[in-house]
Amino acid sequence: MATWIYVVIAIAVVLVIALVAMWARERRTADLRNRFGPEYDRAVENSEDRRAAEASLRERERKRAQFDVKPLPEATRLRFAGEWREVQERFLDQPEQAAVDADALITRVMAAQGYPMEDFDAQAELVSVDHPGTVENYRFAHAVQLRSQTQQASTEDLREALLRYRSLFDELL
Repeated sequence: MATWIYVVIAIAVVLVIALVAMWARERRTADLRNRFGPEYDRAVENSEDRRAAEASLRERERKRAQFDVKPLPEATRLRFAGEWREVQERFLDQPEQAAVDADALITRVMAAQGYPMEDFDAQAELVSVDHPGTVENYRFAHAVQLRSQTQQASTEDLREALLRYRSLFDELL
């Protein structure tokens, strides 16, 4: 009789442990979904499964934590804001060059804040940790800017790219 009690207790303990593990996994998923927003969905869509996507997002957070990303001093912010105004003014006469300049300015702002500037994909992944709502704008704008170098982007595409660069620029500043 006592053996059955131990079996029931053991089964109950295993069930409680399983439920706690499931709750913890769902909680981690919810935390990542809240933290990354649309970037979470993009990661899941571009991954073989949800667990791999979530591991990738956690790895981004781990990598990002290694860098001392800091707000810009006021003088630097004002200088970059002035450069942005020049980029916007240049758009009317030289839209392709304005897109190139906007991309370069975003890169300089990120470097000044402490982001590593390895390659675009690595930059975008690290920026997604701090700016998950606008990183897709950055990807879109960068892709348009690259297409413009081979005359495959319309003026409207370039205008849209500049608007999207602006959304990240505003968040960075």
